[in-house]
Amino acid sequence: MNAPRLPWTALAPTQYKSLYAVSRSLAESSLGSKLIELVQTRVSQINGCAYCLDMHVRELRRSGESWQRLNVLSAWRETECFTAKEKAAFAWAEAMTRLADGHAERDLGYEALREHFNDKEIVELTWVVAAINAWNRMAIGMHQPIDANPLE
Repeated sequence: MNAPRLPWTALAPTQYKSLYAVSRSLAESSLGSKLIELVQTRVSQINGCAYCLDMHVRELRRSGESWQRLNVLSAWRETECFTAKEKAAFAWAEAMTRLADGHAERDLGYEALREHFNDKEIVELTWVVAAINAWNRMAIGMHQPIDANPLE
């Protein structure tokens, strides 16, 4: 386990509080907390952020999410455990996280979103992805440790 690098929340409290405020405002959006947490978990899987994965899985479990869905989230395309709306959100989140991986997929992902989300929700979902990518980069860069308490 890597030791934490810097007390980043204390060294840049204004930026930390600003990003936290963005995340809190998104939690109150019409997207719903479960979808937001699932998207944040999926993006954190892609980025390899142990701290954010641990935090969002804990939140999903507290809200009643099943272990089965959490266990197969990284392979969401291969299962029927997720709704079409969730799958559209995951595809968009992946496209917005893996920006270097081609524009055609983003165009297809955007069209799929339009079947399940209105314009405001698409923008809010994109903000969710942007915010979790920022959180992942800070947690990974600063070696933020996971919660030492066992999960269940």
